[in-house]
Amino acid sequence: MPASDVAQQGAWLTTSQGARLRDSDHSLKAGERGPTLLQDHHLREKITHFDHERIPERVVHARGAGAHGVFVGYGNAASICRAGFLAEGVETEVFVRFSTVLGSRGSADTARDTRGFATKFYTSEGTFDLVGNNIPVFFIQDGIKFPDVIHAGKPHPDREIPQAQSAHDTFWDFVSLHTEAQHHTMWNMSDRGIPRSYRTMEGFGVHTFRCADSDGRTSLVKFHWKPRLGVHSLTWEEAQLLGGVDPDFHRRDLADAIEAGAHPQWELGVQVFPDLPEQVFDGIDLLDPTKIVPEELAPVQPIGLLTLTRNPTNYFAETEQVAFHVGNLVPGIDVTDDPLLQARLFSYVDTQLTRLGGPNFSQIPINRPHAPVNDMLRDGLHQHAVHAGVAPYKPNALDGGCPFFARADDGAFVDLPVVVPEATKVRSSPASYDDHFSQVRQFWLSMSPVEKEHIVGAYTFELSKCFEQAVKERQLRALANIDSELCEQVAAGLGLAAPEATEPLVDMPPSPALSMVGETWPTDGRQIGIVVDADAPDESVQSLVEEIRDAGMVALVVAARGGVLADGSTPVQRTFASARSVELDALLVAAAPAPAPDALVSRDAKSGQDAASDLDPRLVLLLTETFRHAKVIGAWGAGVRALEAQGISESSAGVVVGDSAASVLGRVADLLGQHRAWDRFAASL
Repeated sequence: MPASDVAQQGAWLTTSQGARLRDSDHSLKAGERGPTLLQDHHLREKITHFDHERIPERVVHARGAGAHGVFVGYGNAASICRAGFLAEGVETEVFVRFSTVLGSRGSADTARDTRGFATKFYTSEGTFDLVGNNIPVFFIQDGIKFPDVIHAGKPHPDREIPQAQSAHDTFWDFVSLHTEAQHHTMWNMSDRGIPRSYRTMEGFGVHTFRCADSDGRTSLVKFHWKPRLGVHSLTWEEAQLLGGVDPDFHRRDLADAIEAGAHPQWELGVQVFPDLPEQVFDGIDLLDPTKIVPEELAPVQPIGLLTLTRNPTNYFAETEQVAFHVGNLVPGIDVTDDPLLQARLFSYVDTQLTRLGGPNFSQIPINRPHAPVNDMLRDGLHQHAVHAGVAPYKPNALDGGCPFFARADDGAFVDLPVVVPEATKVRSSPASYDDHFSQVRQFWLSMSPVEKEHIVGAYTFELSKCFEQAVKERQLRALANIDSELCEQVAAGLGLAAPEATEPLVDMPPSPALSMVGETWPTDGRQIGIVVDADAPDESVQSLVEEIRDAGMVALVVAARGGVLADGSTPVQRTFASARSVELDALLVAAAPAPAPDALVSRDAKSGQDAASDLDPRLVLLLTETFRHAKVIGAWGAGVRALEAQGISESSAGVVVGDSAASVLGRVADLLGQHRAWDRFAASL
């Protein structure tokens, strides 16, 4: 950009008009002890700007994290979509914003919630926004209910609590009354509701879109983002701990990974369906946003690769001001008559008018298209363009007819000529929308035993936070229509009787693609803690750190004190006082350090974990938490004694013991590809 468009230039502090300042610590007064003078223009400018530097936060998706990147098309989508950015080898700049739905900007990252996954493609044909979530279905089938579900999920209006949580009466009152919400609710209660990181999170376009190839042939598609690192989650205890230990965990993880060069990647894929008049595939209504098409019925076909390569320079200017809209489309991609999607087409533009101060939000740098713009839109608040010409209307002769209309051959966006069947205006939905339970049951049946245990725990916790007995009982009736065992387990946890199903249970075939357990994934960017004795030289530690780094992972040396190790060169990144298992993916134990001088309960409450132990009590807590959360643990030398002291046996799943650091690391890395030592979780379901 030209220098005049870039903020914060030059070496001198200035006013907003460029006048250099010699002091910004003292206001202009009538004498040292006299009143402040109204003529102090710098004070007035500084305070006035500060008083107005906040804009309304988003009603939903207020807490977000963003990054810049590039999308490269594979070229294999030409048979279904003529969009230029999907052509082979075409590189398109993107900006991606991840977010939580319910919480305010100041809420914690790891609350159980749906996550937004919104991608702005700055294509040569105009901006395309794929505005989706990490869950492929939504709570409602018709956009007119959107204010209702959000009002129900937000904090109670009398006390403004609970923040960023669905564990309260109004949410469960809504979803138990509107049983179309049960599918999305089940995904939220699964481990998908507490992702390990944005880097290990799937994304979905949610809706069905209509695509057209260069000959005008149309197909219906659903968009998917598949993370290269696999789909992983936190345990519920980890999510709770992180809410206090590091409420910015997901935001920090994303930024650190990009800065470290472990650039997150996702493949964009599509499920493709024939564009038939009924818009149904294998009995599944493609316009119902509460339904999925299992990948076993319609495989996801990769069509391009997204890589996030650069963190924002300024959070407000980019992540906070970025404005998405599902109506930002490019030739070859169009919407369908999904009633939730149709309402979103209105809502997104409308909300930006309030948030960003007027209709010219597309001129904010993060929102500017990377294609030529000649829109004939004029004036309004925050108009930055200096428009030339005297005839901002069509047709005109005074400006020579400029700008001109484009033909299809010129790359014009053409609304696809979809036949709209003759019908009577009604306020109703098709009969296919009435099935609220079969796909929820399919999701449950597709889970591994440990994932089922987590779902039972989530429902039990959430409903236990409700005060109204009628709400709990009504939701149990909904669970009975999903699965009797699920209902019985949750009812037992609530101390209530399990009701009978009111609808027949359909034995749906499991969809393995819905489970997060059972595959092996790359370990790029995983964080490995190394417990050492800071004052006992260990020549293997420095080489171990380098080996971990060479494998594309991150090593965090953990010791009783900060500084460097006794070898004089290896830095300590975490102390026993600051380290918690929740930020680590695996733990290597090279020592069994005795309690350090600061291991005092009066100074660090974690020191009360095991006062009688020969180990530092903070290390005891680190070991037991890591083991409890089914993370891989490796040990050698004195570290083996540390594990044995806590009853952590080599025979336990995911525990590796060896003679050297090198031999242990290799096996730990292999196990880490499964994310957790899942067999360590005993499951009764």
